[in-house]
Amino acid sequence: MDTGVDQYFSKAKSWKDEMTILRNILLSCKLDESIKWGQPCYTINNKNIVMIAPFKAHCDIAFFNGAALKDEKGLLVKAGVNTQSARQMRFTSVDEIKKLNSVIKSYVKEAIENEKLGLKPIATEKAEPILVEELDAIFKKNGAFKKAFTALTPGRQRAYLIHFSGAKQAATRVARIEKYVDTILAGRGINDCTCGLSKKMPYCDGSHKYAK
Repeated sequence: MDTGVDQYFSKAKSWKDEMTILRNILLSCKLDESIKWGQPCYTINNKNIVMIAPFKAHCDIAFFNGAALKDEKGLLVKAGVNTQSARQMRFTSVDEIKKLNSVIKSYVKEAIENEKLGLKPIATEKAEPILVEELDAIFKKNGAFKKAFTALTPGRQRAYLIHFSGAKQAATRVARIEKYVDTILAGRGINDCTCGLSKKMPYCDGSHKYAK
Protein backbone atom coordinates (compact mmCIF):
# COMPACT_ATOMS: atom_id res chain seq x y z
CA MET A 1 0.00 0.00 0.00
CA ASP A 2 1.11 3.56 -0.69
CA THR A 3 1.91 5.39 2.57
CA GLY A 4 0.46 8.53 1.00
CA VAL A 5 -2.94 6.86 1.09
CA ASP A 6 -2.62 6.28 4.84
CA GLN A 7 -1.92 9.99 5.27
CA TYR A 8 -4.86 10.89 3.05
CA PHE A 9 -7.33 8.95 5.20
CA SER A 10 -5.81 10.04 8.51
CA LYS A 11 -6.20 13.71 7.49
CA ALA A 12 -9.65 13.38 5.92
CA LYS A 13 -12.03 16.04 7.25
CA SER A 14 -15.28 14.58 5.91
CA TRP A 15 -16.67 11.09 5.27
CA LYS A 16 -13.64 9.55 6.99
CA ASP A 17 -15.46 6.49 8.37
CA GLU A 18 -17.33 5.88 5.13
CA MET A 19 -14.20 6.16 3.00
CA THR A 20 -12.25 3.89 5.33
CA ILE A 21 -14.83 1.13 4.91
CA LEU A 22 -14.80 1.62 1.14
CA ARG A 23 -11.01 1.38 1.20
CA ASN A 24 -11.15 -1.95 3.04
CA ILE A 25 -13.68 -3.29 0.56
CA LEU A 26 -11.51 -2.32 -2.42
CA LEU A 27 -8.36 -3.78 -0.86
CA SER A 28 -10.22 -7.03 -0.20
CA CYS A 29 -10.67 -7.24 -3.98
CA LYS A 30 -6.87 -7.50 -4.34
CA LEU A 31 -6.44 -4.06 -5.90
CA ASP A 32 -3.30 -1.95 -5.56
CA GLU A 33 -3.72 1.54 -4.15
CA SER A 34 -1.92 4.84 -4.61
CA ILE A 35 -2.69 8.54 -4.77
CA LYS A 36 -3.58 9.85 -8.22
CA TRP A 37 -5.06 13.26 -8.99
CA GLY A 38 -5.05 13.89 -5.26
CA GLN A 39 -7.40 10.97 -4.46
CA PRO A 40 -7.01 7.29 -3.50
CA CYS A 41 -6.92 5.27 -6.72
CA TYR A 42 -7.19 1.48 -7.05
CA THR A 43 -5.60 -0.40 -9.92
CA ILE A 44 -4.75 -3.82 -11.28
CA ASN A 45 -1.67 -4.32 -13.44
CA ASN A 46 -1.25 -0.52 -13.39
CA LYS A 47 -4.68 -0.07 -14.98
CA ASN A 48 -7.12 2.26 -13.23
CA ILE A 49 -10.25 0.56 -11.91
CA VAL A 50 -11.85 2.83 -9.30
CA MET A 51 -11.24 5.88 -7.11
CA ILE A 52 -12.59 7.07 -3.76
CA ALA A 53 -13.65 10.69 -3.47
CA PRO A 54 -15.46 12.85 -0.88
CA PHE A 55 -18.00 15.49 -1.86
CA LYS A 56 -20.15 17.87 0.14
CA ALA A 57 -23.33 15.78 0.02
CA HIS A 58 -21.84 12.30 -0.34
CA CYS A 59 -18.70 10.24 -0.82
CA ASP A 60 -18.32 7.86 -3.70
CA ILE A 61 -16.33 5.29 -5.56
CA ALA A 62 -15.90 6.21 -9.21
CA PHE A 63 -15.41 3.47 -11.79
CA PHE A 64 -13.20 4.60 -14.66
CA ASN A 65 -15.05 2.38 -17.14
CA GLY A 66 -18.32 2.29 -15.26
CA ALA A 67 -20.35 2.66 -18.45
CA ALA A 68 -19.35 -0.93 -19.30
CA LEU A 69 -20.78 -2.36 -16.07
CA LYS A 70 -24.16 -4.09 -16.14
CA ASP A 71 -25.41 -2.07 -13.14
CA GLU A 72 -28.27 -4.49 -12.43
CA LYS A 73 -28.99 -2.68 -9.14
CA GLY A 74 -29.17 0.74 -10.78
CA LEU A 75 -26.57 2.22 -8.43
CA LEU A 76 -24.29 3.99 -10.87
CA VAL A 77 -24.57 7.69 -11.58
CA LYS A 78 -23.20 9.75 -14.44
CA ALA A 79 -21.46 12.67 -12.74
CA GLY A 80 -22.24 15.25 -15.43
CA VAL A 81 -23.43 15.77 -18.98
CA ASN A 82 -19.84 15.78 -20.21
CA THR A 83 -18.91 12.52 -18.47
CA GLN A 84 -18.08 9.72 -20.86
CA SER A 85 -17.12 6.29 -19.46
CA ALA A 86 -16.82 7.04 -15.73
CA ARG A 87 -19.67 6.29 -13.32
CA GLN A 88 -20.09 7.01 -9.59
CA MET A 89 -21.57 4.90 -6.81
CA ARG A 90 -22.60 7.36 -4.09
CA PHE A 91 -22.97 6.85 -0.33
CA THR A 92 -24.16 8.95 2.60
CA SER A 93 -23.69 6.66 5.62
CA VAL A 94 -21.64 3.82 7.06
CA ASP A 95 -24.75 1.64 7.38
CA GLU A 96 -25.55 2.08 3.71
CA ILE A 97 -22.08 0.91 2.71
CA LYS A 98 -22.21 -2.09 5.06
CA LYS A 99 -25.55 -3.20 3.61
CA LEU A 100 -24.15 -2.95 0.09
CA ASN A 101 -20.82 -4.61 0.91
CA SER A 102 -21.35 -7.70 -1.26
CA VAL A 103 -22.92 -5.64 -4.06
CA ILE A 104 -20.00 -3.22 -4.13
CA LYS A 105 -17.59 -6.15 -4.33
CA SER A 106 -19.53 -7.66 -7.23
CA TYR A 107 -19.34 -4.39 -9.17
CA VAL A 108 -15.60 -4.08 -8.48
CA LYS A 109 -14.95 -7.68 -9.50
CA GLU A 110 -16.88 -7.13 -12.72
CA ALA A 111 -14.79 -4.02 -13.42
CA ILE A 112 -11.61 -6.02 -12.79
CA GLU A 113 -12.75 -8.79 -15.11
CA ASN A 114 -13.62 -6.25 -17.82
CA GLU A 115 -10.10 -4.84 -17.55
CA LYS A 116 -8.53 -8.30 -17.77
CA LEU A 117 -10.59 -8.99 -20.89
CA GLY A 118 -9.38 -5.75 -22.40
CA LEU A 119 -12.89 -4.36 -22.66
CA LYS A 120 -12.60 -0.84 -24.04
CA PRO A 121 -14.70 2.07 -22.80
CA ILE A 122 -18.09 2.06 -24.41
CA ALA A 123 -18.38 4.68 -27.11
CA THR A 124 -20.94 7.36 -26.37
CA GLU A 125 -22.37 10.15 -28.41
CA LYS A 126 -19.82 12.84 -29.12
CA ALA A 127 -20.04 15.51 -26.49
CA GLU A 128 -21.40 18.85 -27.59
CA PRO A 129 -18.89 21.71 -27.79
CA ILE A 130 -18.69 23.74 -24.59
CA LEU A 131 -19.12 27.44 -25.23
CA VAL A 132 -17.90 30.03 -22.73
CA GLU A 133 -18.65 33.56 -23.96
CA GLU A 134 -16.47 35.17 -21.32
CA LEU A 135 -13.48 33.13 -22.49
CA ASP A 136 -13.96 34.28 -26.07
CA ALA A 137 -14.12 37.88 -24.86
CA ILE A 138 -10.83 37.46 -22.99
CA PHE A 139 -9.26 35.81 -26.04
CA LYS A 140 -10.01 38.95 -28.09
CA LYS A 141 -8.15 41.09 -25.57
CA ASN A 142 -5.26 38.69 -24.98
CA GLY A 143 -3.90 37.04 -28.09
CA ALA A 144 -1.06 35.31 -26.23
CA PHE A 145 -3.53 33.71 -23.85
CA LYS A 146 -5.66 32.45 -26.73
CA LYS A 147 -2.59 31.00 -28.46
CA ALA A 148 -1.52 29.23 -25.24
CA PHE A 149 -4.99 27.80 -24.69
CA THR A 150 -5.33 26.45 -28.22
CA ALA A 151 -1.87 24.89 -27.91
CA LEU A 152 -3.07 22.71 -25.01
CA THR A 153 -4.10 19.13 -25.73
CA PRO A 154 -7.83 18.67 -26.47
CA GLY A 155 -8.27 16.90 -23.14
CA ARG A 156 -6.71 19.77 -21.19
CA GLN A 157 -8.78 22.32 -23.10
CA ARG A 158 -11.99 20.42 -22.35
CA ALA A 159 -11.14 20.11 -18.64
CA TYR A 160 -10.78 23.89 -18.44
CA LEU A 161 -13.98 24.48 -20.42
CA ILE A 162 -15.96 22.18 -18.13
CA HIS A 163 -14.62 24.03 -15.08
CA PHE A 164 -15.23 27.50 -16.53
CA SER A 165 -18.73 26.74 -17.80
CA GLY A 166 -19.75 25.09 -14.52
CA ALA A 167 -20.26 28.49 -12.85
CA LYS A 168 -23.78 29.90 -13.07
CA GLN A 169 -22.82 33.57 -12.82
CA ALA A 170 -20.84 35.39 -15.52
CA ALA A 171 -18.67 37.08 -12.89
CA THR A 172 -17.75 33.72 -11.42
CA ARG A 173 -16.87 32.35 -14.85
CA VAL A 174 -14.58 35.33 -15.46
CA ALA A 175 -12.95 34.86 -12.05
CA ARG A 176 -12.32 31.19 -12.80
CA ILE A 177 -10.71 32.03 -16.13
CA GLU A 178 -8.52 34.76 -14.67
CA LYS A 179 -7.34 32.40 -11.92
CA TYR A 180 -5.83 30.05 -14.51
CA VAL A 181 -4.38 32.55 -17.00
CA ASP A 182 -0.81 32.11 -15.76
CA THR A 183 -1.20 28.33 -15.57
CA ILE A 184 -2.45 28.17 -19.15
CA LEU A 185 0.29 30.52 -20.36
CA ALA A 186 2.75 28.07 -18.79
CA GLY A 187 1.23 25.27 -20.86
CA ARG A 188 -0.21 23.32 -17.93
CA GLY A 189 -3.59 21.65 -17.57
CA ILE A 190 -5.98 22.25 -14.70
CA ASN A 191 -4.96 18.95 -13.06
CA ASP A 192 -1.22 19.26 -13.76
CA CYS A 193 1.36 19.43 -10.99
CA THR A 194 2.50 22.95 -10.10
CA CYS A 195 4.76 22.18 -7.13
CA GLY A 196 7.16 19.74 -8.79
CA LEU A 197 6.65 17.10 -6.07
CA SER A 198 4.31 14.75 -7.95
CA LYS A 199 5.48 11.22 -8.66
CA LYS A 200 2.97 11.02 -11.51
CA MET A 201 4.20 13.95 -13.58
CA PRO A 202 2.83 15.93 -15.26
CA TYR A 203 -0.32 15.23 -13.24
CA CYS A 204 -0.89 16.23 -9.63
CA ASP A 205 -0.96 13.20 -7.31
CA GLY A 206 -1.53 15.16 -4.10
CA SER A 207 2.10 15.05 -2.93
CA HIS A 208 1.99 18.76 -2.11
CA LYS A 209 -0.47 18.01 0.70
CA TYR A 210 2.20 16.10 2.60
CA ALA A 211 5.12 18.48 2.04
CA LYS A 212 6.51 20.00 5.21
